[in-house]
Amino acid sequence: MEGTTLAEIFHVDLTKSPLWSGKSAADEPDVLLQAHLAFLQAGARTLLTSTYQSSYATFERAGYSREIAAQRMRDSVKIAMEAKVKFCSGNKDVKLEDVHIALSLGTFGASLSPMQDFGGVFPPPYGPKAYSATGQEENTNSFDDDREGKERSIEALAQFHAERLLVFAQDRETWESIDCLAFETIPLEREVRAIRRAVGTVVNSSTQNKTKLKPWWITMVFPGGQYPEKRSPHGESYTVAELVATALQVVNSDLEEPLPTPNGIGINCTGLRYLHHLLPDFEASVALYPREPKPWLILHPNKGDGYDSVSKTWRMTDTSVSWADEFAEIVKGMKQDVFGGIIAGGCCKAGPEEIRGLRINLNLERNLK
Repeated sequence: MEGTTLAEIFHVDLTKSPLWSGKSAADEPDVLLQAHLAFLQAGARTLLTSTYQSSYATFERAGYSREIAAQRMRDSVKIAMEAKVKFCSGNKDVKLEDVHIALSLGTFGASLSPMQDFGGVFPPPYGPKAYSATGQEENTNSFDDDREGKERSIEALAQFHAERLLVFAQDRETWESIDCLAFETIPLEREVRAIRRAVGTVVNSSTQNKTKLKPWWITMVFPGGQYPEKRSPHGESYTVAELVATALQVVNSDLEEPLPTPNGIGINCTGLRYLHHLLPDFEASVALYPREPKPWLILHPNKGDGYDSVSKTWRMTDTSVSWADEFAEIVKGMKQDVFGGIIAGGCCKAGPEEIRGLRINLNLERNLK
């Protein structure tokens, strides 16, 4: 479920709320339901919940108590489920098990103001330094050689993700409605590590409460084709190979217990044109960690090149080739023997019509009713 669709097609003003698309679950559930249905009617078979920016912190800034915040987060799942049932009841060729609900959980940076999805500049203890818009201070997301600071950051980020995830895992009806977990737009290598710790926390909690862990994935963001986190303030960005290693290695270090490994890995909220040089690195890197079942590849590129969270404007790409045509060719060209499957969809500025075009170009037009 993309906020840009709510804004552009359903005319919901999301810019004034720290909740972004989560605002609709709280204030306009009927509109959110119609947006989900629009994607399903266009051929989508996985719905992302409107929880990308939802956290206790963002709801608190919006004026909600923790109790109400938890209920509103769960309401987002309930609305997605309602859309699924309504769509399937009116389309006899589509069974309930054909439609999946993915719990959208964005980076910690999505809870900040301005958002730091693309920059990864987090305040302590989550990062080395808070973002400065004045230009008088250097913005950085690197701890450089401060290993203790980096470890504090990983632990703080793990606690953030675990706390939010448990909001859903501790409510049986909500958890049973969710088919998979989508950790999205992750701009930091250490946040990938933190998410694995957070899922480990939920695994332990699930064991105690007899709640089964859902399949899950991590997608990373590459604004301008580069990963946001740098090894040092003026150094090079982390490579795809390093990110894949952090996500898929069974043991991260000699000091840690084995952490849960994601069922999928990939890219989202990134301009389509950058996939051409990123995906060969993903293929080669994932092949270094063979396992059964093989990990999914998750691809949710933007229709535009990126969003400026300060000016709140989009940078669009001028192209004579449609988004759906170009993306379909990229998907068809992927090596099928490396991944267990490909989950292809859209991120920002890619609405129902783009999804319809993608499904048709991938020869999946069946059940488009």
